[in-house]
Amino acid sequence: MDKKVVVFGEIMLRLATHDYLRFSQATSLNATFGGGEANVAVSLANYGIPTDFVSRMPDNDIAKACLMDLKRYGVGVDNVISGGSRLGIYFLETGAVSRGSKVIYDRAHSAISEIKKGMIDWDKVLEGATWFHWTGITPAISQGAAEVCLEAIETANRKGITVSCDLNYRKNLWKYGKTAGEVMPQLVAGNDVVLGNEEDAAMVLGIHPEGVDVTSGHVEAAAYESVSRQIMKAFPRCKMVITTLRGSFSANHNSWAGVLWDGNKLFESRQYQITHIVDRVGGGDSFMGGLIYGLLSYGDDHQKALDFAVAASALKHTIYGDFNLVTVDEVEKLMAGDASGRVSR
Repeated sequence: MDKKVVVFGEIMLRLATHDYLRFSQATSLNATFGGGEANVAVSLANYGIPTDFVSRMPDNDIAKACLMDLKRYGVGVDNVISGGSRLGIYFLETGAVSRGSKVIYDRAHSAISEIKKGMIDWDKVLEGATWFHWTGITPAISQGAAEVCLEAIETANRKGITVSCDLNYRKNLWKYGKTAGEVMPQLVAGNDVVLGNEEDAAMVLGIHPEGVDVTSGHVEAAAYESVSRQIMKAFPRCKMVITTLRGSFSANHNSWAGVLWDGNKLFESRQYQITHIVDRVGGGDSFMGGLIYGLLSYGDDHQKALDFAVAASALKHTIYGDFNLVTVDEVEKLMAGDASGRVSR
């Protein structure tokens, strides 16, 4: 059976300063596109998985350029619906050393924020799909986006399609009168695979890891087993909880690893030291794209799926922009221990 993945969410115009400049210094901004779910879609398309991106976008030249960009990377866009007047924007100031990166959103009244139930025929969109993915960013945008996301999850559940989510808590987005804790549990209840980190679990689900300090540069993977158990207990449909483990030494140097709990065993990846980060935006999305690929491609080998996800996202930190533009061969080479960065001729 062909493996087809459908993702739903917002893609934005990304305007970023050059060369670590502050917003107050920049006289020009570099324009690309990005967004949590679209980033996952590009990863999967790069790995050869048929992938459809579903969203609502305006009928204007910026949106058309965005669709052309997605198609260039092999992502299906036939189920993007047209409507609304603007594409969301986010501004990025890339940090360095002890100065963290900064994101400013300009996405109020974007086309997808005004989406309503019934606008997308999910039975049709999900026909033949193997997997449906969403993130906690989408229900944070608006009540309508949350309701459409629930429509999709319920349709996928009815069709027997695997559903995954990245909890992706964004405190600056929950502005329409409801908190993540009020909205997200109903959506997470329909998921088979849940990805998050220590902040996501605490802020979205009220579940707290013990003895974890991510600013120390060292994160103890075993501390997350209790969180995973709590999530599975609260959401019985969930079969797998994955946690990304990022230790922040500075804006340019992070440690990166992951753990996967399948209800019986805690799988732990090797830890990568990413010492010269080019762009960490989209790092978690590249992990999710790698994880979905691994779970679809490696059968019940959960260790290999986790290792692929961590290696893929470690490589993403070396690539400018939201999208992870790496191949399966490149990821598997790193998994096998070749981190030399030698020229390929």
